[in-house]
Amino acid sequence: MTRSASPPALGHLYVDTALSEAVADGRITAPDAGGVDRAQVQPASLDLRLGREAVRIRAGFLPGAVGIEQRLAELEVSRLPLEGAGAVLERGLVYLVPLEERLALEPGVRALFNPRSSTGRCDVFARVLVPGHPRFNETPPGYRGPLWLEVSPLSFPVRLARGDRLAQLRLERGAAALSEAELRQEYARTPLLHDERGPIDAAAVPFDGEGGIALHLGLAGREPAGWRAQAHTGVVHFAREGAHAVRDFWEPVHAAGGTHILAPGAFYLFASRERVVVPPHLAAEMEPVAVDLGEMRNNYAGFFDNGFGWRSEAPHGTPAVLEVRAHDVPFLVEEGQVFFRLRWFRTGGTPARLYGEGRERSSYRDQDLTPARCFRATDEANR
Repeated sequence: MTRSASPPALGHLYVDTALSEAVADGRITAPDAGGVDRAQVQPASLDLRLGREAVRIRAGFLPGAVGIEQRLAELEVSRLPLEGAGAVLERGLVYLVPLEERLALEPGVRALFNPRSSTGRCDVFARVLVPGHPRFNETPPGYRGPLWLEVSPLSFPVRLARGDRLAQLRLERGAAALSEAELRQEYARTPLLHDERGPIDAAAVPFDGEGGIALHLGLAGREPAGWRAQAHTGVVHFAREGAHAVRDFWEPVHAAGGTHILAPGAFYLFASRERVVVPPHLAAEMEPVAVDLGEMRNNYAGFFDNGFGWRSEAPHGTPAVLEVRAHDVPFLVEEGQVFFRLRWFRTGGTPARLYGEGRERSSYRDQDLTPARCFRATDEANR
């Protein structure tokens, strides 16, 4: 299959070459960190780094008419330096961290933010605050200024240090999301979902009328069927790849008969039944299918850069890993249950490097039910 590019006149997300140009000409800077590192640039996103210190605060807040510095003066409890070995951020507490990167966006371009995959899989809640903007995880078009990250470890205490990358940004010019008609055309050219038999026929794909596709929970055929975070664990060393045995922090979930009951307040990792293929000229994002569903929350992090699950010789797809927390009552989940949706976005061409290509660190390109990188391979956990 050949790689194709979207016409740049259409709304689109910036790819790596355009992001690198934004760094080179000063639209994205990191003056206190010696500049933006090339390794931060992904196919359609850019990793953001923690700054010098974490400020523990009594409560999170939404920036708006009251400035962030003023809110910090009202809510600050203590400060933890993140230089060197960093500091341990305690479970259940809220911290605010200045990010190294600053933006000077051109008119008509806005930034969107999401936690990185490893952040969500460690159950670290993270969202970006923009001074003067009353919404999380986005900037207004043409924003110029600093960025802050709210961080709250929910399952494990986590050691973080300056330079650790918990969140990423995308730059969007215009409206990049595909319409349903455009998405159906893309699917006809390249099937975006596969199962164990191969591409899923478009007639069996639940297009949702809003440019998304509904996907399902996959419990059958996996042992374990998922992972549940343990209580009262040691400290997670977030940036140390392979630092921990999976079973020191997670317990296996079994799904006899294709069902499992979620315990209230517990955090789980599951995988999708479908295998996702993101072609080189597209990106995708996981979104909830029903925000009014009160029994659970899923998908803390879920942006898929160009090339996720893609193989030029035979794209076979990669399952999506789902981060799930039950809320107030025990809640039964079952094989094939609609669990989330994928929204698709055009990008301003094909990136120079697709997801997982040329990375010094491992990626989730070949994942199945894979915990964060700081946990050793699940093959070891299954023995």
